[in-house]
Formats: sequence, structure tokens, C-alpha cells
Amino acid sequence: MAPPPAAQGMSSSLRKSKVTVVGSGNWGSVASRLIASNTLRLDSFHDEVRMWVYEEKLPSGEKLTDVINRENENVKYLPGFKLGKNVIADPDLEHAVADSDMLVFVTPHQFVEGICKRLVGKVGKDVEAISLIKGMEVKKEGPCMISSLISEQLGINCCVLMGANIASEIAEGKFSEATVGYRQNRVIAEKWVQLFTTPYFSVSPVQDVEGVELCGTLKNVVAIAAGFVDGLEMGNNTKAAIMRIGLREMKAFSKLLFPSVKDTTFFESCGVADLITTCLGGRNRKVAEAFAKSGGKRSFDELEAEMLQGQKLQGVSTARELYEVLSHREWLELFPLFTTVHEISTGRLPPGAIVEYSEHKPNFSLVQGSALYA
Repeated sequence: MAPPPAAQGMSSSLRKSKVTVVGSGNWGSVASRLIASNTLRLDSFHDEVRMWVYEEKLPSGEKLTDVINRENENVKYLPGFKLGKNVIADPDLEHAVADSDMLVFVTPHQFVEGICKRLVGKVGKDVEAISLIKGMEVKKEGPCMISSLISEQLGINCCVLMGANIASEIAEGKFSEATVGYRQNRVIAEKWVQLFTTPYFSVSPVQDVEGVELCGTLKNVVAIAAGFVDGLEMGNNTKAAIMRIGLREMKAFSKLLFPSVKDTTFFESCGVADLITTCLGGRNRKVAEAFAKSGGKRSFDELEAEMLQGQKLQGVSTARELYEVLSHREWLELFPLFTTVHEISTGRLPPGAIVEYSEHKPNFSLVQGSALYA
């Protein structure tokens, strides 16, 4: 006999949510650690957190998942930090997401489409997702944000979480903030806030998915520029100027692409704060500094392999994708900093050209309403 409607509603409200983290790099491992501490504490979540791991063999010959589950530590991507006894590493993607109703995507952005294709038909329509991924996919019809890609491929709602979040510092328990971007459902946004918030990790919701996500994406391109400045020892004044101009281009591009983007979003953690921390201490800045010191003679691929121990650099690929969008829409002259970052990264210009970008003269007639300065 079926329970009466009131009882059905009650059982639904008491149903515990099960969380899977899709990704296990540096940030994915930190996210799993944050989430796992909260699922143990909060009655609305199942204790166990599954973390999908792209299987690798360690130098010892052991599988990475076996070591993570034995040591409760991602010895490759987050050594020295326990993940939480309730984190289970799983190399089988479909098994990892089975029965989960909250999916946290945190992989390099170039892998997302392939992952989603494997999950089509394996994820229920009532599942909620959140993307911690910085980047975009460029298709014939134009740029596609990662949250939109996840939503379209899997037929589910997808929020985003971005912020001034250097993963190693969060793992150490140093205070930081983040922003959850959502579309309509404030209730699910608050649930994500609840899942991630700790005494040292403060999360707030903003109803602006595109704005939050574009801030997290575009700041990596500005961080590459900041790295060039550091590598050439141009000083703090120059670096501050690059960051200011970069923020202006971030805002202008976001509002041209999505007029609904809110000005206030750029003053959240996902905006100016993330830009500052990434330009001061992120991996994009670090590798770009080494690139500039080599005079552009060492490729980003070579430096990434040498310096990041298997982690992926997002800024260079994002600069390329951004350049494709700007070129297709004839916006290159409107975004001289973004354009120059790509041209330096591909060897068309020397690193020192980062301070010569102002010689380009933007054609403001192409920008309705002077969006560059709106």
C-alpha cells in the first residue's frame, strides 16, 4: 500500500543526498576533503563520498586508487593531507556516480565532454551537478560554458563554484572564500553552500551562473600575462596595471557574451579576489613566469610536464579558445590583452610584448554601449 501524499513528502524531505566528486587532481582532492567533513556532520547527506579517479600507476607499480583507499591520501596530487575516512576512490566512472544525486565536476575542462558522453543515460534527471571547472568549449555555433555543456549532455541542472581558491592553501586550513553561481533554484544553491562551507572556507550564493563561471575561466588568461611580467621582472606597478586591464577585459567580454551578467559579480570572490590570488600565486602565473624567463624558447607543454607533476595548465588553452571566439566575432581589437597573451603563448610575439599591447587601437564602434567601460 502506497504511503499517503504527506508521508511521501516527508520521506522525500528526509532522504539523504549522496555525493560523488568527478575528478581527483589537486583541487578535486581538496574538494573531496571539504565535502567529506560535512557529509559526516550533516544529517541530510550520506556519509560516504565517492571520488572518481582516472587510474594511474605510481612509480611503485601500485594503482593510484589502491594507494588512496589504503592511505586515505592522494599521494600524487595532494600528498601530506588525509582526505577523510569516508572518501572512497573509484576508478570506474559509471560505478562512482551510480545512485548519487549530487555530482561535483572538477577535472581539466578539455576532458569534460568525453566524461559526459560516457555518463549519458547513466544519470537521473533529478540529479544536481556543480562545476568547479575553469574553461570553455569552443564549437562552431560559438563558445559553450562547461556548466552548460554538462546540463545539455546529461539533461540536469548545473551550478558553478569559483573563487580565490589555491587548493594547497585550503588543504592547510587557511581561510578563503568561494562563490556558488546558480540560475533559478536558490534552495539547491544553499544546499551546495552547506556542502562546501567550513569554518575556514566561506561560500556564498549569487544568481549569475555565466558571470561566476566566466570570472573563473578568464582570470587564468590574465594570470598568464601576470606571469610574463614576473618573468621579465617588470615590477609590481606593471603587474597591477595588467591585472586592472585584465579585469576590465574580463567584464567586457562577459557582458558582450551574456548581457545578463551582473556587474556586482566581479566584486565577489569569483571575480576580483580570484584574479588577485591567481596572479600572485597560481600555477598559470608560475609557468608563464618560467616561459618568459626562457625568452619564450621553452614551450608551455614542456614546462607544464616539468613543473606541474601531472596537473594541467588551463590558462594557455583558455587563451587559445578565447582567441578563436574573438577572431570569429571580429573582437580582437577590443581585447588587446587577451589577444596578446595568446600571441605570446604561441610564439608569434616575444614575452616583452605584454606591455606593448596598448599600441593596438580598439574599435569602440564594435562595442554597443561602450561595454569595455560599462
